[in-house]
Amino acid sequence: MITLKKDDDAADLTGITKMSVGVSWDPSAGASGGLLGIARRQKGVDLDLIAILVQGGDPVRFAGLDSLDPLGNGSVLHTGDEQTGAATGDDETVHVTFADVPAGIDSIVFVAAAFKKGSSFIKANNVSFKIYDATGGDTQPVADIWPSLLGAENANAIARAFRNGGSWQLEVLDRKGKVKQGDMQALLRFAIQ
Repeated sequence: MITLKKDDDAADLTGITKMSVGVSWDPSAGASGGLLGIARRQKGVDLDLIAILVQGGDPVRFAGLDSLDPLGNGSVLHTGDEQTGAATGDDETVHVTFADVPAGIDSIVFVAAAFKKGSSFIKANNVSFKIYDATGGDTQPVADIWPSLLGAENANAIARAFRNGGSWQLEVLDRKGKVKQGDMQALLRFAIQ
């Protein structure tokens, strides 16, 4: 098992054949109490986990939103769009089977964003990003990243898995930024900066 923090060097993933990245959050009432607060918690907030696949420095595919199996071979799978934050455990997860990722993919950047108009990290409580070693069917947490509550950013590049020779490595990024909501080009640019 590996344990990661933002300040750590990239971790060698030799022996890890399958990895999962999840994001979880709880709906917030914001500053509203009473019936309005209850209604806001019931409506929830829609955050999105997106895995951007990079080839030669350019984003070429992504898993998330309405693209659940962008390579068509199950090597990078998204669990689907949770729109409220009311799920138990991780609300959205991306699973990666490293051996099946085509050789042309250099890296995979995992981004959580308040991508859709009207969504916001500020409207979510207890946001947590988890990275799991899912080798052998057992899911072992290796990192739990809690982003700062300060700021008005709407995107967070959580981590990046990248090829180093014949093996994969993983670095925790925890890099916050602002992207235009609903603008996929802006999100892709943010992921590869």
